[in-house]
Amino acid sequence: MVEVGLAFVCALVAWSVTAALIARGQRDGGTYAKVLAGSAVALAVALSAAFPGALLGFSGLTFRVWQIGAGLFGPLLAAWGALEYAVASPRVRFGVRLVVTTLAVVPLVVLALDPVRSDFGGGYPPQGEHYDVIPGIALAAVHVFAVLALAGAAAAALRGRAPGHRASVAGLLALAVLLEIAVARLGLGIFGQVLMLGALGALWAAFMRAQNPPEEPQGRRRGGRRRGGRGRRGDGEWDDDGDDGEDEAVFGRRRKAEPEDDYGYDDDRDDYGDPYGGARGGRAPAGGGRPSRMRGVITIYALAEGRADDFDDVADLVVDEVARREPDTLLFACHTVPSAPLQRIVYAIYRDDLAMEEHEQQPHVREFARRTAHCVTATNVIELALEGAAASDHLAAMLMPR
Repeated sequence: MVEVGLAFVCALVAWSVTAALIARGQRDGGTYAKVLAGSAVALAVALSAAFPGALLGFSGLTFRVWQIGAGLFGPLLAAWGALEYAVASPRVRFGVRLVVTTLAVVPLVVLALDPVRSDFGGGYPPQGEHYDVIPGIALAAVHVFAVLALAGAAAAALRGRAPGHRASVAGLLALAVLLEIAVARLGLGIFGQVLMLGALGALWAAFMRAQNPPEEPQGRRRGGRRRGGRGRRGDGEWDDDGDDGEDEAVFGRRRKAEPEDDYGYDDDRDDYGDPYGGARGGRAPAGGGRPSRMRGVITIYALAEGRADDFDDVADLVVDEVARREPDTLLFACHTVPSAPLQRIVYAIYRDDLAMEEHEQQPHVREFARRTAHCVTATNVIELALEGAAASDHLAAMLMPR
């Protein structure tokens, strides 16, 4: 009766985890989230079949469902999700999807149709005692791929940004996959049921860590003040205390002070004059004198069919964050193109090279790239150096209300 009670608990926990992953995956929208939710569904179905197996004894049908869920789709989808999370290359992702499709279809047919040996009991049935050689080879291929995929995901995570956090996600998924493989292949009785609960916990923990990336360590930059002596604090609120306010939300430190240049930028005070470098309402000199420090970037996104609304939702969020947290990003706007509904153009103007670099390091910018990866099929980036400008006094306020 202990095995029956544990089987019921495993099935209940599996469906609870599955429902939570599906709900959160719909909000996130990332491919990895949907794949990990699929892995949880496979485990929930397998453990649901294991409950009547523990109560009445396994049969050929419940054994097949158990092996397909816990031995095939559970580890395969979890390993695929780890690669989708850790690897940024579209070519690698495409190749992995082809391999996963092959490893899903062929073993599924083999496991569903190959004859099984009977003599089942009430515990989790080991794969090798009831399947012949060909199903064993098919499952072994899936398990080898899963291990190699997890190793590749860990290596990619360690090379990317926030390596410790991303590697921990890959490690938790590896733990879940290894536990699933061990139980599916060996059974392990009551101990196997406990291990399946551990696999579900590791899958849930990995998903939650992936959904909550850490804030990058925030450096201090001197000044960070706007005209009128109002500094900006890291929580996005204005600081009116009259001291040299520091912007906790911006990375890096500004360069050593220099004398005021010809365009109204006073390096010595690290305070900013005219954001258009003395050219507002007129045209800055295109030749002679020191060139403008301002930089611009135009990014053209080609979106996947049906993903425009998802992209726009995330773009709205990042525009708000840039307006709230980046005083040195003078302009940041996302444009639609009436003649091309699946195209978006993001236009940004930065005070200087350092401001552009700091913008790219912001957590909300990285989160924007991560959450729109599944929406974008191609990008074209054009970097600009400002030679001259003419603008009204209220252009920035119109495009970036603060």
